[in-house]
Amino acid sequence: MQSLTFVTGNQSKAEYLSQYLDFPVVHQKIDLDEIQSLDLREVVEHKVRQAYDVIKSPVIVEDVSLEFAALGRLPGTFIKFFVEEIPFQEICDILNGKSRHAVAKCIFGYCDDKEPVLFEGRLDGRIAEKPAGNNGYGWDQIFIPEDYYITRAQMNSEEYKKSYLQIKPFEKLKRFLETNTTT
Repeated sequence: MQSLTFVTGNQSKAEYLSQYLDFPVVHQKIDLDEIQSLDLREVVEHKVRQAYDVIKSPVIVEDVSLEFAALGRLPGTFIKFFVEEIPFQEICDILNGKSRHAVAKCIFGYCDDKEPVLFEGRLDGRIAEKPAGNNGYGWDQIFIPEDYYITRAQMNSEEYKKSYLQIKPFEKLKRFLETNTTT
């Protein structure tokens, strides 16, 4: 493979992926159309095909979802908009008197001149009764991973990294690249 491009708006994500994979990953920010769907796989497949059509070489994209059991698959792929528009406490309050179980998912999509390949990571947990912590990003202040009693935003760096590696399917992507491409 001549190069691998991670299409993301976050340079740090590309650098982290490059370190994890142990080979260079080019970062490129492209405005991609994001389809409206609760199906994370469908969203990522659309994004990665579109990214490949622009780059014309091997690409990776990612997207995440956070599903509340009490709300079906919502907010799911729309969690970014919930976090931007609704204070964390109000998001927590939506679940008062309901199941707080939640599932965090991340899918990496890879595409070259063949069909896209998707790699999924997930972490079960629950939504806190109130936001807590100052670390992390996104919805970390309200998500408590399974077997923990603190939010991801309250975790120390070791705990945070462990949960991060469960959500992000780095290892699956790495194994695929090692066995299906030549670098």
